Amino acid sequence: MSEIMTMLFSDLLALVIGFFVGRAFIKKTFQTKEAEAEVRANELLKNAQLTAENVKKDKILEAKEHFLKLKAEFDEDANKRKNFIIQNEQKVKQMQQQAAQMLEQNKRRETELDTLQNKLNEQIEVANKRKEEAERMLGQQVEQLEKIANLTADQAKQQLIDALKGEAETKASSYIKQTIEEAKLSATKESKKIIIETIQRTASEQAIENCVSVFNIESDEVKGKIIGREGRNIRALEAATGVEVIVDDTPEAIVISSFDPVRREIARLSLHRLVQDGRIHPARIEEVVGKTKKDIENEIVEIGERTVIDLGIHGLHPELIRMIGRMRFRSSYGQNLLQHSREVAKMCATMAAELGLNAKLAKRAGLLHDIGKVWHEEQELPHALLGMELAKKYKEHPEVINAIGAHHDEIEMTSMISPIIQVCDAISGSRPGARREMMESYVQRLRDLEDLALSFNGVEKCYAIQAGRELRVIVDSENVTDEIASKMSFDISQRIEKEMQYPGQIKVTVIREMRSVAYAK
Repeated sequence: MSEIMTMLFSDLLALVIGFFVGRAFIKKTFQTKEAEAEVRANELLKNAQLTAENVKKDKILEAKEHFLKLKAEFDEDANKRKNFIIQNEQKVKQMQQQAAQMLEQNKRRETELDTLQNKLNEQIEVANKRKEEAERMLGQQVEQLEKIANLTADQAKQQLIDALKGEAETKASSYIKQTIEEAKLSATKESKKIIIETIQRTASEQAIENCVSVFNIESDEVKGKIIGREGRNIRALEAATGVEVIVDDTPEAIVISSFDPVRREIARLSLHRLVQDGRIHPARIEEVVGKTKKDIENEIVEIGERTVIDLGIHGLHPELIRMIGRMRFRSSYGQNLLQHSREVAKMCATMAAELGLNAKLAKRAGLLHDIGKVWHEEQELPHALLGMELAKKYKEHPEVINAIGAHHDEIEMTSMISPIIQVCDAISGSRPGARREMMESYVQRLRDLEDLALSFNGVEKCYAIQAGRELRVIVDSENVTDEIASKMSFDISQRIEKEMQYPGQIKVTVIREMRSVAYAK
């Protein structure tokens, strides 16, 4: 036990001795480091002081250099200003010297002017004396002449004036008469020349409008489809379009007959579409005819737009453009109305240019002169006055309005363009082969025939076919019974006999068709 205690005591003593020895060592080491740090700090402080002294010296040197530079610039600027002031002083001295010289020159000139003025006054006095002497001598001569002629000066002047006046009037009247005769001869010659040149420059082909169109087909099988069972397809097409479809032994051809070109064109295009489609039956025929009518309306607008673009006419109202397109499907005495109007427009422009008038207005009036013939509503006015009213409605130029209304002498001509329109209209219509007089009366008879039937209540559509030998009337099945339809055919035939004149006989056919349509949904 005592040994263990001895060992523990010795270990504890060793630890205490080691602690104190380490503490002394650490204290000594710390003191050494502190001394070294103090030495380094002193060295850094000395270096910083030296660096600050060097920087201070450098900045002082830079400030001195900048000051010297600014001083040199100031001295240079001051010298420039001093030289500028000296130069200006010299210029002012020169200007003063020049002003003094000019003053001296002005004084010399004033002296010279005074001398000239004195001389001029002396000459004026001499001239006045000579004038007085001349007037006195003239008076003496006039008195002597009056004594010799027994006339005063005023009487002599009056006699001389009367003699000269009579001679001048005689010469003037003969000159005027000669000038008028020459003007008449030259005017007649020039007018003939202008008209002949205009006709030659705008010569065009003439063709009479026909009342039939030929539709070509590929085979008789297609012809059979067009005819349909017991002719129902043809009847449906005739009822929808108002034309007469003639199917005969002519190979690969069907004839479409109607006095109205629009109806013929609708029927022709509808047949073309039906043949291409292959489905030909009454319901399909009515559908295709309805679409074709809309397409024809669009085509009419396109024709009108192309026409005004080709002629270089701008600013026309859209409704007038549509009417111009309708001219393509109208004829006047067998002459196509659009072709006639285009020809008149070109001739009017040429003739107006030759006469020094407004060629654009003349061309515009020439194109629109027959616009009253295509108005869709029936009017009692002549087509020239109706066209004039339409031009007023759509804000056309006053000269164009007068030319349209006066081209058949319905109103007085107030513009130089108006007689040009009248002359060119006559030229275009009087060309050999341009018109056929019977065509207009024939078309008018067919239109009157249709209008008569349309005046009956319950009539929906009416078509004159077979060159006016048959009148086909389609009535409303809801409002017209079979008995009324039978009576209506008799009444229409009686009115035709009383009110119209026509060759041969006219067959009146009243069609009443009952349809019932339902949809399975």
